[in-house]
Amino acid sequence: MSCKLTPRGAAAAARNLSIRTRLPHTLALQRIARSSKAPAQRTPFLITRRGLSDDINSRPPPPGDNSDLPPPPPQEPSEPSEVAAPGEYVPRPPEIFAQNFLNEEAIAALQKASEGYNVYDEEAEGLLFDKPEKVGKNEQLQNRYHPVVDQVTKLLMKDGKLSKAQRHMTLILNYLRTNPAPKVSPLRPLLPGSPPPSQLPLNPLLYLTLAIESVAPIIRIASIKGAAGGGHALEVPEPLAARPRRRTAIMWIIDAVLKKRGTGSGRAQFATRFAQEIVAVVEGRSGVWQKREAVHKLGTASRANLTHRAVTGAKMGRSAK
Repeated sequence: MSCKLTPRGAAAAARNLSIRTRLPHTLALQRIARSSKAPAQRTPFLITRRGLSDDINSRPPPPGDNSDLPPPPPQEPSEPSEVAAPGEYVPRPPEIFAQNFLNEEAIAALQKASEGYNVYDEEAEGLLFDKPEKVGKNEQLQNRYHPVVDQVTKLLMKDGKLSKAQRHMTLILNYLRTNPAPKVSPLRPLLPGSPPPSQLPLNPLLYLTLAIESVAPIIRIASIKGAAGGGHALEVPEPLAARPRRRTAIMWIIDAVLKKRGTGSGRAQFATRFAQEIVAVVEGRSGVWQKREAVHKLGTASRANLTHRAVTGAKMGRSAK
């Protein structure tokens, strides 16, 4: 056997390759016979005469037979147009737009912008909720939050972690929104003028505010040291403003939440227990109501101390209970 590296071996390899790639004699005759029997022109399967003949507006008619096509519409005689002199400006005729609401809005916006007004109207209707009020020039940025939400968030904050307290506040409001409507007890009613319980989940902010304001005490018990004689303190009731009232109620609720036993794990457990305590306050099942009743009962019993000489005369040092 000859080697392929020699000239003789290379010639033998080229001869074998040409023999292998050459078609047999019988196959060549069969292909010639098929090509003679095939039609001269074939029409593609997807292109039909009907699809081309219907499209007369966007496709020009063929140059051959036009018997199947309808005659073109007659053209109206056009008015003789004046031929402009070379170099003379000829204004372009105005373009006629279709009558739809998009063109009308665009034309109205252009006219509004040409008159110097703002194109984007801030008071336009169509919003699902009202837009928040902008902070005034002399107002502080932190006052944009609701006072109750801001106060509860600051009291929930621990070790200066405000973002964590805000996350708890978000979970609390979301729980109140998704929880079923509460059942208010007639023995411990809410504030007069409050909406029906079925509407409270629709406004979780009102839900939270109503629970805190309903359980907040209206007085506090101040102690005047040594005024009762024998080293005993004299207890005197004092009225409270709105913010101290809410603070007392929130601290009572937080104490009740911390005393509760956790039912699971996760960073949302505290927020869930706090929201459950808010629901218990609205339904009258929370122990915070007993603290409020105890403070009011003690204030009613100590009303006689308001006429004491330590109160009406020179006031001594006090310590709130």
